[in-house]
Amino acid sequence: MHRSAYEQMELCVKEYMPTTGRHRVVDLGSRISPKQSLTHRGLLGERDVEYIGVDVLDGPNVDIVMPAPYRIPVRSRTADFVMSGQAFEHIPFFWASMMEIARVLRPGGLAFVTAPSRGHVHDAQDCWRYYPDGFRAMAAFTGLELAEAYTDFPPMKGIRFDYAAIDGKRAYWGDSVGVFRRPRRPRRRLWEYVVRELTVRYANRVGGVDGIPLPEPVEGRERCGRVIPAPAPAPAVAPLVPGPSPEAQPGPAQPVTADLRTKEA
Repeated sequence: MHRSAYEQMELCVKEYMPTTGRHRVVDLGSRISPKQSLTHRGLLGERDVEYIGVDVLDGPNVDIVMPAPYRIPVRSRTADFVMSGQAFEHIPFFWASMMEIARVLRPGGLAFVTAPSRGHVHDAQDCWRYYPDGFRAMAAFTGLELAEAYTDFPPMKGIRFDYAAIDGKRAYWGDSVGVFRRPRRPRRRLWEYVVRELTVRYANRVGGVDGIPLPEPVEGRERCGRVIPAPAPAPAVAPLVPGPSPEAQPGPAQPVTADLRTKEA
């Protein structure tokens, strides 16, 4: 988790999560890499919480491994807060996950979602970037209320964004933040339940993008929207000095050259 996303989630916690009372908090996509130390759990130290970190893979900061990628293993209407930071860009069918967030929230419960609006492709799969209107679409589709939505856009230069002026250290990812609330009197419609269950079950059946290989680029457009890996460094090869043949006669030493060729990745 990069620092700016952590700070954005910290703002959400300070603004919307009371310091009194006990809260049940579900963290969707809670796993961190071994090199990371920042967790959402660390933001809740001063509060009385039951923290449940869920992720599709086991690892640091994970309490429950999700048996299916689009089913949160938590009973309906039991979470006071759902947090998800820098996970939604990696979720192929994010609308199914958002429907699950709406399911597990109590009436009046809140969800904090942070996701990048820009930045390089990273991790095994990187599917999406988000703007405030994207969060509006999520709220409309799931029946949640949108309490807050914003993006850390670059400074303006005239009528355009000045991308060259971005603070690469603190604002590279351009975090988008959405705060969602489940209505205290949520809609109770049979067809909404049916749509959610069909969506989640079908998403779990498909799984993700692994079954769709990335097509080869059209000639002349090799770099359009694609990650170009850096060429692998050539292995260090010691020059081979041939041994003397039986016919070799003593004489002055000759320089040894090696014809080293590298192949671009």
